Amino acid sequence: MLFLIPHLFPTKHLLKAAAPDLRLPALQTLLVRGTRQPCPAEGVEAALCAALGIKRQQDWPLAPITLAADGGVAEDAYWLRADPVHLRVMRDRIVLAGSDVLSLSRVEADALADAVGRHFGADLSPLPMHPQRWYLRFTEAPRLSTTPLSVAAGCDINPLLPKGQDAMRFRTQLNELQMLLHDHPVNQAREARGELPVNSLWLWGGGGLPITCATPVPVYAGNAEAQALSALCNKRVQALPAHWDAQLCGSDGVILLDTLTQAGQVGDACGWREALRELEQDWFVPLVGMLRKIGPRGLRLLDPVNGKALHLHARDAWKFWRRPHRLISMLT
Repeated sequence: MLFLIPHLFPTKHLLKAAAPDLRLPALQTLLVRGTRQPCPAEGVEAALCAALGIKRQQDWPLAPITLAADGGVAEDAYWLRADPVHLRVMRDRIVLAGSDVLSLSRVEADALADAVGRHFGADLSPLPMHPQRWYLRFTEAPRLSTTPLSVAAGCDINPLLPKGQDAMRFRTQLNELQMLLHDHPVNQAREARGELPVNSLWLWGGGGLPITCATPVPVYAGNAEAQALSALCNKRVQALPAHWDAQLCGSDGVILLDTLTQAGQVGDACGWREALRELEQDWFVPLVGMLRKIGPRGLRLLDPVNGKALHLHARDAWKFWRRPHRLISMLT
């Protein structure tokens, strides 16, 4: 069983603020008895693709997969996600707030996307299939590699901008796009209501539509990307249980626990603490109790944003001599 828990191993700054006096006995037991290993820090979407046997192209090809789930027709074109975002200029960096915190309406999304398309024409004409998920279509694949939105949100965007031979062209267009969006009536109205304006697009997830999944394992999740990936595999996403279910022991599958994500992205220490306490009661406490009954392949707890993983096997249940340390040191 694979658990994807983004921001389980948070940044040092967030951990220092949130965990100096935090005690979570079950999580601490799992951490001390399991084996820590690095894992790719490529985001939740990349981890889901890898678990389902979907191969990486220039990017992990989320754009055509979610396009199909949103009702579009991918055909044999190359697609990029071009999601509306807010870039906040800090003193020494520019930080990204993802589309999920903007709460764009359908009317707002259509108006903004139409303005962008009329200004740039075929060079940059986003298709807003969903207010949070916009798409760019290309007949030929641009020479570009990108960073998933789930990795970029809350971070300094400079090292995460598109790379490749065509990257400069896209960066120039996005700079011009920001000036276009600045004075748009939709953004003026949003700012008057105290809401964040849409001042850029984040490009990511480029590729062509894969034929199928190689490994159609069950996925327990609630987000749109997980649902789209499961639909590609001709499987429905399973409803995420409210807590660990003993029936899951010994089974293969992927469980996405993303309740730490919002707090982790914005550095909300209080929110992260409370979300981790809920995971402790609903998931980590039952996991400790069932550890000796897990299957031969064991459990993996992956933080695919920060690149750290914990591997657990049934034999780890008997390692009583391993005594937990302070949580802050065990999550570093």
